Amino acid sequence: MSWGTELWDQFDNLEKHTQWGIDILEKYIKFVKERTEIELSYAKQLRNLSKKYQPKKNSKEEEEYRYTACKAFLSTLNEMNDYAGQHEVISENMTSQITVELARYVQELKQERKSHFHDGRKAQQHIETCWKQLESSKRRFERDCKEADRAQQYFEKMDADINVTKADVEKARQQAQIRHQMAEDSKADYSSILQKFNHEQREYYYSHIPTIFQKIQEMEERRIVRMGESMKTYAEADRQVVPIIGKCLDGIVKAAESIDQKNDSQLVIEAYKSGFEPPGDIEFEDYTQPMKRTISENSLSNSRGEGKAELKFGGKSKGKLWPFIKKNKSPKQQKEPLSHRFNEFMTSKPKIHCFRSLKRGGAAPEDFSNLPPEQRRKKLQQKVDELNKDIQKEMDQRDAITKMKDVYLKNPQMGDPASLDHKLTEVSQNIEKLRLEAQKFEAWLAEVEGRLPARSEQARRQSGMYDGQTAPPVNNCAQDRESSPDGSYTEEQSQESEVKVLATDFDDEFDDEEPLPAIGTCKALYTFDGQNEGTISVVEGETLYVIEEDKGDGWTRIRRSEDEEGYVPTSYVEVYLDKNAKGAKTYI
Repeated sequence: MSWGTELWDQFDNLEKHTQWGIDILEKYIKFVKERTEIELSYAKQLRNLSKKYQPKKNSKEEEEYRYTACKAFLSTLNEMNDYAGQHEVISENMTSQITVELARYVQELKQERKSHFHDGRKAQQHIETCWKQLESSKRRFERDCKEADRAQQYFEKMDADINVTKADVEKARQQAQIRHQMAEDSKADYSSILQKFNHEQREYYYSHIPTIFQKIQEMEERRIVRMGESMKTYAEADRQVVPIIGKCLDGIVKAAESIDQKNDSQLVIEAYKSGFEPPGDIEFEDYTQPMKRTISENSLSNSRGEGKAELKFGGKSKGKLWPFIKKNKSPKQQKEPLSHRFNEFMTSKPKIHCFRSLKRGGAAPEDFSNLPPEQRRKKLQQKVDELNKDIQKEMDQRDAITKMKDVYLKNPQMGDPASLDHKLTEVSQNIEKLRLEAQKFEAWLAEVEGRLPARSEQARRQSGMYDGQTAPPVNNCAQDRESSPDGSYTEEQSQESEVKVLATDFDDEFDDEEPLPAIGTCKALYTFDGQNEGTISVVEGETLYVIEEDKGDGWTRIRRSEDEEGYVPTSYVEVYLDKNAKGAKTYI
């Protein structure tokens, strides 16, 4: 099967077919190129997707990735990032092994095809020239033969005519001989050219054309083979990354299998456990007997004497109320049932137990006393660990400086040992500061864990909660917050204090004490919503009565009417004291 023998007369069709083959190859190159662009775009989108859902540094999302489900999701994101990298590898391999190679091959193919068809056209032009020469000699031979026949006929006619002179006859005879000679010469020339043409024609159809067409056929077959090899390379580029992609998918499956729901549940407990004990049962209080209530350790009530003692912080205003328990009572107002007070206690938010710990725009206390005991213990332990790491780091730096100083002492040419004294002193001071800081947090941690006794009365005074107050040996708001100036959670005393204070408030519901007298007036500088318990809302420009001035914690107790009172930020009002101030006094 050869194009040279089978398609000897299909030069033009072969030219079209080979051009079509090159077009197909270029189309395939374009297809692969677009596939590589898709792979790159897909890989880029996968990377962007993975990056989009990665946890942001120093954000709350990082804490969420403690859970095994979130860790598995993070592993999935990382595996998808590697998965995207394999698609980039596919694109790179297809570009280098297919697109670039085929583009170069197409250029070579075009040059080879051009050369072969140039040779073919040259052979065609040669045979066409030979054919024209043959036709020309043939026509000349035919013309000379006709001229010779006419000259012979004319001679015979003149020879037969008796009226023609002998000279004319001789002239006609000589002319006929000349024409016959010319015809013979044309015949010989035609015969020679014919033989030459036949030889050239045989060479053309049986040698030149078959050779050229054979080369074109081989060129076309090489193109087909090369295209097939490129398709195999195309498939191999995908197959080479299949094992790695499989490992990525296996990693996702492994991450999914590593999810431990029990562990996540335990982490939730560790994250939100407050450390408080649930409240005990409330005993039945019999009101059928005339105002005599049974004293019980589990009851939320206490004696009137004890309740009054708890409400007297340092022996000051005996009518001062625990700020988070609303008491808007009036001698004319009917008493609320006990069930209403209990519902209010059960639905109140337990996160803030002392209202004086609220400071507008204030930061979290250093000892984390704003947190429940269990969360506070965890934060303190974390802080201690961080400080110990910093101490170890500074100690390593000190050891390195000491060693360098020893080297300088042994080899003075390397440096001045005295130049390191300042740095060594600075590092030692940093270590001492960090140790003191660590001891402070360790003391707080030990206090939370019950390893040390509660802080002294002097420490409570230093906390800045109630300056000048001497707390009685009973549980009250100040003791609940003795670990922090902000008055936050410390230990389980806060729970007992909450119960006792509430019980005292229940007692006061049946108390006929007069409300605190007004010690001055105030004007609201700004509007305050008063959404928390113990607060009261005010409107800018409103005038109210002051019943208790600021004790240094930033809050002032005011009254709008006999049955409506509460706390507002001192910076929100302008206070005018009746006796204790000479003139107007502004707290800003």
